[in-house]
Amino acid sequence: MLNELNSVIDYIEDHLTGDLSLEIVSEYTGVSDYHFKKIFFYLSGLTLSEYIKNRKLSEANKDLLNGEKVTNVAYKYGYQSIDGFTRAFKKWSGFLPSDVIKKGISKSFPKLSFVITVKGGIAMEFRIEDKPAFNLAGISRRVPMQFEGINNEIVKLAESITDKQKEEMHSLQNIEPYEIVNASYDADANFLKEEGYLTHLIGVLTTKRQVSNLLEKVPVEACTWAIFPNEGPFPSTLQETMAKIYSEWLPSSNYELINAPTFSFTKMDEHKKDYAYSEVWIPVRKK
Repeated sequence: MLNELNSVIDYIEDHLTGDLSLEIVSEYTGVSDYHFKKIFFYLSGLTLSEYIKNRKLSEANKDLLNGEKVTNVAYKYGYQSIDGFTRAFKKWSGFLPSDVIKKGISKSFPKLSFVITVKGGIAMEFRIEDKPAFNLAGISRRVPMQFEGINNEIVKLAESITDKQKEEMHSLQNIEPYEIVNASYDADANFLKEEGYLTHLIGVLTTKRQVSNLLEKVPVEACTWAIFPNEGPFPSTLQETMAKIYSEWLPSSNYELINAPTFSFTKMDEHKKDYAYSEVWIPVRKK
């Protein structure tokens, strides 16, 4: 995975002034656009679009120092107007493009390079489990992609579940984990932006085929799952586990993601406020 990530960085570097192909993610990484952007975000602390914007403006700064005109530099890096470029450059650097030319001041943002760093020597608990085909049965909604914080659209989805839907979910549930799960899949293919959408489903796992029109049924093929249990303050412990899966475990493991829904469940502790046990299930295959 690290080699693929660095190949994508090289590709971006070679196309800062040209067309950044949408197919580059699947070509270099073999995972979905959405999963790649999650891995990139958790490793770098930046969204992919933020990184590209920073690199473009950093190179624009160099060109201005070398005496190129503001107009030429603006269009070179894909801005439709000088005003748009000037606003973006000032927001990024704190000064105007003309200040670079007149005063020689500058700001830089270097190209990223991904390497494995061993942190703290703390083992990450996980198990690998092969699972037969099953269906996800529940209610779903297209929600905005969001890598951090509370997604309000998912909260609204949870609040919309009726008692009849809950009853049917309970009657269908016949395969582990016997919990209400949150599953995500079908993310928009949008390499440069993070404002796309994905489908989020709240429901259960079942091998039963008959599902009423109160619920949606999503088939999931037989595959291997990497399962990450975690326990602690909620939701911070769950979010930290997700970050470590993408930033530490995946890049250094012998597994890679496959195109299937990921899901998790959470059981709140009755005796401790905002404390929970959770599991994250990631579909994988051996490299």
